[in-house]
Amino acid sequence: MTQVRPAAPPARQPPPAQALPARSGVPGRIRVLTGVAAAALALLFAAIAAGAAVAGDGMRVIGRDAGPQVVATAGLYFGLSDMDSQLADVLVMGQGNDSRRQAALTRYEQQRAMANRALLKAFELAGSDQAERRTIESVLDGLGRYEQLAARALLLDAQSGHPAGPPPTEVVRVYREATDLMRLVLLPQAYNLTLESGTIVRRTYDDKTVMLPALRWAVVVAGLLALVCLLRLQVYLTRHFRRVFGPALVAATVLTLVTLVVGGNVLGRDLGHLETAKSDGFDAIVTLAKARAIGNSMQGDQSRFLLDKQRADTYEHTYLDKSQRVLYREAGNLDAYHTQVARGSDDYLGMLGLRLSVATGRPALDAYTRFQAADATFRDLVAAGDTGEAVTARLGPVREAFDAYDKELTALADRHQAVFERAVGQGEAALDELWRLLPYAMGGLGLLLVAGVWPRLREYR
Repeated sequence: MTQVRPAAPPARQPPPAQALPARSGVPGRIRVLTGVAAAALALLFAAIAAGAAVAGDGMRVIGRDAGPQVVATAGLYFGLSDMDSQLADVLVMGQGNDSRRQAALTRYEQQRAMANRALLKAFELAGSDQAERRTIESVLDGLGRYEQLAARALLLDAQSGHPAGPPPTEVVRVYREATDLMRLVLLPQAYNLTLESGTIVRRTYDDKTVMLPALRWAVVVAGLLALVCLLRLQVYLTRHFRRVFGPALVAATVLTLVTLVVGGNVLGRDLGHLETAKSDGFDAIVTLAKARAIGNSMQGDQSRFLLDKQRADTYEHTYLDKSQRVLYREAGNLDAYHTQVARGSDDYLGMLGLRLSVATGRPALDAYTRFQAADATFRDLVAAGDTGEAVTARLGPVREAFDAYDKELTALADRHQAVFERAVGQGEAALDELWRLLPYAMGGLGLLLVAGVWPRLREYR
């Protein structure tokens, strides 16, 4: 008997194909395009924020931190050198110059107080930099030793009662010890403080002027990408929903364009402000401060030239070397230098010549020429052996000529200080305004993007 096999079960049919994920349809495409646009907008805001942070850091370092510290330490250098110059003036005056002696002592005390204030300010600005703080403390200690030596020299000088001209040997010996401490220890330390802070400023400026243009281009690229994404989203919605335009997305596109223009413009302006603050402000201020300090030391060398006969040749050569640094002229000795300065030239080299290109007129150069002419007359009197007249010339016409020259340098420095402060202030103000507006722009664009897309997505529910 044949066994009938049961019929084979029917083949299992494959499950019906499920619908494609939502993102493969219109709602999914809208979400993708919206996400890409949001990412592009986030990239735009990130680029603007990064650029603003870089510009703000540059403004802070140059305008509020290391920059003012350089100016403070440059003022310290001037104050210290002027202290030593005033001390030399007092010692060379002798008896019979009571009013001038008192005026020099008063200025000595003023510069001492100014040097102490500059050191305290530099110490405050040094922050947590322990190496710089130790240098400032060393200058403070050295300044205390210098003041003790200066007080001793003044006491011995008053007791000697010598006439105008070189004081007694013991006074000169004590002053030598004081001026060597000043010129070989304190002034180099003060100058090193200026160099250290100046290096920070230059490094910061170099870094920011490289980064800011790159970030500005990043803002432009990110902004254009965001605009393309928004326009693509608008076109897609217009085609699929048969609407001419969406007001919210149009507003978002316009706001994105405004954000791009404003962000790029602020970063560009801040780059310009940073360059102005550094080149026309900071560099000029520091150069003129150094020129003032060196010039002040030059006129101190005139008194030291009278004060210490054994070192007279040394002080004459140091005077020439400093003069060449302020305004260079091809000359092998001081007489030749005087001749070259009096002759005049359009070849401006040296610290003073460096700043004449941005000055109006030539008052500083003319004043410097008159100072060198007064120095030539003063040295002629010394060479003729007329010490009394030489002292009178040194404390009268020579000092007056130097004061007129220094006044011109101060006026130049004040103009550049105004340029510096204005550039820093404008740069910081632009950044503050940008930081205030950026959150509103971000929130506004987010709301507009949602308002433009959400009604279309609801149509598929």
